[in-house]
Amino acid sequence: MEASNKAVGIQTSRSALQEQFHVMNAVILRDVRTRFFDHGLGFFVVSLWPLAHMLILLTLYGLAGRQAPFGESLHVFFATGLVPTLAFMYISRYMSLSLVLNRPMLAFPVVRVADILMARAFLEIIAAFFTLFLIVCILYMLGDDPYPIDLTDAVFAYLASLLLSVGIGVLVGVIVMFFNFFAQLYALFMVVVYLSSGILFVSSSLPDAVAIPLSWNPVFQCVEWMRSAYYLDYGAKYLSREYVVGFGLVSLVIGLVLERLCRRKMFEG
Repeated sequence: MEASNKAVGIQTSRSALQEQFHVMNAVILRDVRTRFFDHGLGFFVVSLWPLAHMLILLTLYGLAGRQAPFGESLHVFFATGLVPTLAFMYISRYMSLSLVLNRPMLAFPVVRVADILMARAFLEIIAAFFTLFLIVCILYMLGDDPYPIDLTDAVFAYLASLLLSVGIGVLVGVIVMFFNFFAQLYALFMVVVYLSSGILFVSSSLPDAVAIPLSWNPVFQCVEWMRSAYYLDYGAKYLSREYVVGFGLVSLVIGLVLERLCRRKMFEG
């Protein structure tokens, strides 16, 4: 009898997992077709936007004759700041719109809010890694060496950036379901995040009165973390790895708890 109950429980769990897999697959396919020009290849085209953003900035800095504050390559130096910052901006921005854009799917009882959030997070992370791969290839083609001094630390810095992006994206996505105007406010706030992230300057060259408030920006911490993995003498004295990871996890938990508590009102809205 006990063995039979265990078998039934295992079968039920498998069925639930299969059902969730099919739901997420449906959400991913809908996202790809509606957001990416009604064609699967459009996914790769849209993921090039962060790459185009970075290439334009690097070209402008190169034409201006700026020298790399650290290392031998201006391209690599600015890439270490642009990669985590643009990953955060694009992933969190698109995730903030995930529930609003997929709201019709919530009419189906089998589709849950978590399925939409997980599907969009999966898509955005895949796009981020694809963009990162292209950036590394382009840097090699330009004759630069994008290999960090501490590869493990660089990988953790990028993963922390993705965690932060998803956590903030989930939280903002739930808020946007109640206040649609918040999506525009968040898009405008990205300008502040970008300018204070540390892409355009070296934190150690700033006075404490300026650098300490900037260090409260978790994206600033991601840039410091990435650059400390590339340059031994970078001197990231404001870096707090625990702050980045904690900020991402707390944002994710708050977003999921808020969705759970306000789910009924969310559907009614």
